[in-house]
Amino acid sequence: MSCDNPGTSSPPVSADNAKDLLLFIPLWTRKSQEGKQKLVREFRFESFNDAFEFTSKIARLADEEDHHPLIILEWGKVSISWWTHKINALHLNDFIMAAKTDIIAEANLK
Repeated sequence: MSCDNPGTSSPPVSADNAKDLLLFIPLWTRKSQEGKQKLVREFRFESFNDAFEFTSKIARLADEEDHHPLIILEWGKVSISWWTHKINALHLNDFIMAAKTDIIAEANLK
């Protein structure tokens, strides 16, 4: 099953479940953007090249998982927003992808 295309058996995460899931990814924030709930985090880097390298790793992960975030790349900063396009809401996969993003960031920021 594609993360961007969850089936009808894959409902959005409830507000209560989202609060519980955020405990596992404490550096992420649940925000409403463009009328949709999204998981958002900003990552800081020492150079544009470091930020670009991180962005490339997230892009590869997104393609592998067939689930694509909004990525904003700036000098020394990358902002990422995860949500599931098909349901225009947060899905369990968004929390999983945020956790995977944190793992990549931890390796990149060392």
